[in-house]
Amino acid sequence: MANIASQIKRNKQNEKRRLRNKSVRSELRTRVKAAEAAATEGAEDLVEATRVAMKRIDKAAAKGVIHKNEASRRKSRLAKRLAKLEADA
Repeated sequence: MANIASQIKRNKQNEKRRLRNKSVRSELRTRVKAAEAAATEGAEDLVEATRVAMKRIDKAAAKGVIHKNEASRRKSRLAKRLAKLEADA
C-alpha cells in the first residue's frame, strides 16, 4: 500500500474508473448480444435493439472506455453480422 497521499488518492481514482469502465463494457456486450439475438429470432424490436447497441458503442468511445477506431470497427462488424442474420432468416 502506498504511503504517499497523492498515490493513495490516485489509487482510489483508478479503482473508481476501473469499476465504471467495467460496467460500461458489460452494458456494451449485453446490448450487442441482445441485438444479435433479436436478429436471430427475427424479432420486431430488431431496429430498436440495433440502435441501442450502436448508441452504447458510441457512448463507450466518447467516455474513453474504448478507442474511437475500435468503436467504428465494432459497429461495422455488428452491422455485417446483423445483415447476414437477417438475410439468412
